[in-house]
Amino acid sequence: MNNQYTSIFKDYTFKRGVTLKNRVMMAPMTNFASDEEGKVTDDELVYYKVRSGGVGAVITAVAYVTRDGKGFQNEISADSDEMIPSLKRLADTIKGEGARAILQIFHAGRMAPKEELVEDRPVSASEVAALRPGSITPRELTEREIENIIDAFGAATRRAIEAGFDGVEIHGANTYLIQQFFSPHSNRRTDKWGGTLEKRMTFPLAVIDKVKEAVNAYASNPFIVGYRISPEEIENPGITMEDTLSFVDVLSEQDLDYLHVSVQDFWQGSIRDDQDKESRVTMIQERVGNKVPIIGVGSLHTPDDVKKALDTGVPFVSLGRELIMEPKWIEKVQAGQESDIATTLSRKDQETLVIPDVLWSAITNTPGWFPVED
Repeated sequence: MNNQYTSIFKDYTFKRGVTLKNRVMMAPMTNFASDEEGKVTDDELVYYKVRSGGVGAVITAVAYVTRDGKGFQNEISADSDEMIPSLKRLADTIKGEGARAILQIFHAGRMAPKEELVEDRPVSASEVAALRPGSITPRELTEREIENIIDAFGAATRRAIEAGFDGVEIHGANTYLIQQFFSPHSNRRTDKWGGTLEKRMTFPLAVIDKVKEAVNAYASNPFIVGYRISPEEIENPGITMEDTLSFVDVLSEQDLDYLHVSVQDFWQGSIRDDQDKESRVTMIQERVGNKVPIIGVGSLHTPDDVKKALDTGVPFVSLGRELIMEPKWIEKVQAGQESDIATTLSRKDQETLVIPDVLWSAITNTPGWFPVED
């Protein structure tokens, strides 16, 4: 291994006692590969198996905690005890290759696609449609329904524990339900669940409390609790960086193992103000990095990119597209073969890279997402 990359391979022990062998995680990426009931498939397991040998941890594609919160075709389910054997297959596959296994859990809220709806409308904090073509105006959740969803996050955490996962990541980012409660665009409530900035934190904090409650009740081994956050929204009104800095101040006091910042590029500035070029990841690191570990992500393609990100003080990075194109990214850096890391893919690579069919179709038919060579 090239000595300049030693920082990538330092181990780390989280406050709850789980140790990772290095500072790189596999980012959570939807792969559209479970069956219609939400059970993992053999194709999905092989996809994870080849990518779990080098990284310190794998954060899975998101799993829904209630059926009305399903956000994608062929998504993983964690909504009933019937799913525990399926989840165990996934955890065992990841851990069998040497990585820690973290199950990402969520509710899609108003972002649930029409073809996956249980009712005629999705649900959300308020009856406000997302600003995207074809969006359906959601139904406002009742207080009882809100409490039931919070309980569902706890139940999904218990299932992850029983399935043998090393942790869960609460998906509070990317415009899904938890973020919808924090956002002034999607949350227009005037009860205890909305209104002021502090009240818009109520639902996310209740979810965190319920997840921690499940960990305390059911986990006999150390178990990670992480939280993913999006720093800003483009909507007006929408989440501002000032809102987020206030929020991470509170999150840093919630006994979380980490905060995972969801952005397209580690170094990108504001999506609300083109003149503001300061990295949102480093802003959060500077604000609360001394209280809770931060995971950075986004367009970190090479070992030099990862080293530069870690040099900011952020203790972890997660890699997404990089591990799809190069499943052995970590192993090649460790072996001093960084020049052999694949940074593009061709239309003939699906079998070699063991990428499930629907994900492969998305990769090859979404211009600009991946560097696809003919």
